[in-house]
Amino acid sequence: MKASHTLLPAARRLLWLLVIPLVLTCPSLAPAAPEPTAQDKGRTDSPSPHAPVDPLNRRTPRDAMAGFLDATHHRDYVRAAEFLDLRRLPAATRAQDGPTLARQLRIVLDQVLAPDPEALSDEEDSSRRDGLPPDRELVGTIKDKSGSTPIVLQRVQGDGDTKLWKISPATVAQIPRLYQEYGYGPLGDYLPPAFFEIRFLDLALWQWIGFLLLVAVSSALAWVGALVVLRGARPLVRRAAPVLGDRLIAALASPLRLAVGLVIFAAGSALLSLSIPARSVFGDLEKALAIFIVTWLIFRASDVMGGLLADQYMWWGRPAASAVVPLGVKTAKIVVAILALVAVLQNVGINVTGVLAGLGIGGLAVALAAQKTVENLFGGITLILDQPVRVGDFCRFGQKLGTVEEIGLRSTRIRTLERTLVSVPNGQFVSFELENFTARDRCWLQTILGLRYHTTPDQLRYVLVELRTMLYAHPMVAANPRIRLVKLGESSLDLEIFAYVPTSNYDEFLAVREDIYLRIMDIVAQSGTSLAFPSQTTYAASDSGIDEAKRAAAEARVHEWRETGTLYMPDFPAETVSALNSTIRYPPSGAATAKAS
Repeated sequence: MKASHTLLPAARRLLWLLVIPLVLTCPSLAPAAPEPTAQDKGRTDSPSPHAPVDPLNRRTPRDAMAGFLDATHHRDYVRAAEFLDLRRLPAATRAQDGPTLARQLRIVLDQVLAPDPEALSDEEDSSRRDGLPPDRELVGTIKDKSGSTPIVLQRVQGDGDTKLWKISPATVAQIPRLYQEYGYGPLGDYLPPAFFEIRFLDLALWQWIGFLLLVAVSSALAWVGALVVLRGARPLVRRAAPVLGDRLIAALASPLRLAVGLVIFAAGSALLSLSIPARSVFGDLEKALAIFIVTWLIFRASDVMGGLLADQYMWWGRPAASAVVPLGVKTAKIVVAILALVAVLQNVGINVTGVLAGLGIGGLAVALAAQKTVENLFGGITLILDQPVRVGDFCRFGQKLGTVEEIGLRSTRIRTLERTLVSVPNGQFVSFELENFTARDRCWLQTILGLRYHTTPDQLRYVLVELRTMLYAHPMVAANPRIRLVKLGESSLDLEIFAYVPTSNYDEFLAVREDIYLRIMDIVAQSGTSLAFPSQTTYAASDSGIDEAKRAAAEARVHEWRETGTLYMPDFPAETVSALNSTIRYPPSGAATAKAS
C-alpha cells in the first residue's frame, strides 16, 4: 500500500510529460487560449497559457475546499490527502499519515465548522480582505481549549509552473490536537473502522447504533422519571384543585412522560458526536417534538376542563349549555393546532410570513362569503350559552307565538300555534325581543269588571269587600292582590282586578282564572246588581235590571259592617288578610279533579 501511494505522483508526472508535448505539437488538439482580460494583464503571477492543468482542480480556494470535501465525503482519503500541504511531514510517512490526517480533519470540520466553499474566493489569488496575504485564504476559525485555531488555505508551487491551493502546513500541524478534542475519542481507537466508514444519511454506523440505544434508554428512563414527577406533584395538584386533581394528573401523564424522554434524549445526543448538519436536523426535530408535547398537554388539559365545565352546567340545570362545551373545546384545539403548525414551520426554517399573508387574504374572502353563516353560528352559540329560551319553552318572537323544538348551530325551529314549523336563522332570532312564557314564575291575572250604573254605592261596596275577601282567601292567588274602582266609564262602573297566580303552567293558570271568574259572577249576582255591557238599551220603568230584594240585602249587610266597624275599605287589616288566607276550597266542593278521576 505504501509503495503504491509513493509511486502514484511519479507515475502521474511521467504521464503528463508524455501527453503535454504531444498536445502542444498538434495545434488542432491544443485548446485555444482565452484572451487575457485587463485584470489578467495586471497580474504578475498568472499562469502561462502553456501551464499544465491540475487534475484535482486546486486552482482557486473555492475549488480546493470543494475538492477536499468531495473526496472525504466519498471516503477517498488518499485523494483528500492531495489537498493537504504535507511538506513538513517526513517524506517516508506522508503516504500513510496524509489520508489519516485528511480523515481526522473532515471529522473535526463536521463537528465544529462545516465550511461553505461558496463563501471562499473563486480567484487564483485570494482577494478577500481578511487581513491575510494574497496567497492565503481563511476558511474559518475553530474555538478550542487553547484558544482559536484558524483553518487556512495556502497557495503553493505545484508541478512545473502551476500554483495550487492546499490546506496550509500550519493547519495540518494542528489536526492531531483538534481531533483529540473533537474526534470520536476512545470509540475511534477501539471500534473497527467499519463502524465509522459505513454511513447512511450522513450518520456513521456507530452513531445509528448509539441513536437506537439512546431511544431505548430514554424511553425506559422516561417512565421512571415521569412516575417520580407525578408522585411528587399529585399532593400539590390535589391541594390546588381538589375537584379535578386526579383527572388532571391522569390526563397529563402521557405528555409528561414524552417530555421527560425528550429531555433525556437531547442530553444524551451530545455523546453521539453528530456533525453540524446532523445536529441541525436533530435540533429541528427536537423543537418540533417539544411543540407537539406542549400542544398535547393543552389538548389534554382542554378535555379535562371541558368535561368539568360540562358537568358544572349539568349541575346548574343547563343541559343545552353543557352540550355546546365540546364544540368550544374542539374549536380551541383547532386554533392551538394551527398555531403549533406555524411554530413548527417557523422553527425548522420555513418562512411562514407569505403563507400567513395568503391565509389571511383567503380567510378574509371566506369570511366575507360566509358572513351570514358565521353570524348564524355565533347566534346559535349565544342562544345555547345565554339561554333566553330553551327547547320546549313557549315564547313570543317578533309577532308570532310558538314552542321551541330545536336550537341548532344555524337555525332555531319553532312550532307555532297553527302547528306549523318555522325555521328562523339564529342571527335573526337573537335580534328579536324574545318573551319566554315558560320561564315566568307566576301568571298575571288582570281584568276589568264592569257593573251597571244602576248599582248603588253600598252595593258596590259589598262587591268590593266580597271580591277582596275571595281573593285573599283563595289558595291559588299570590299575596297582595288588588281590586279597585278605577273608572266611571261610559256605560259601566269599572273595577280592575289585579292578581298573580303562583304557577308557571299555563293550563293550570287557565283553570284557576276560570274558577275566580265564576266566583266573581256569584258575588255580583249576590249583590243584586249585574255586569254591564257596551250597548245602548231602552229600559221600561218596571225593567231596571235590579233585584230589589237582593239590593236591600246587600245594603243591609253593608250597613251592618258599617255599624260594627268591619267595613274594610279601602283596605283589609293585615290580621284579617292572614286569617282569610287559603280558607276557600280549591278546587271547589263537588268538582272532580283530574287526579281524583
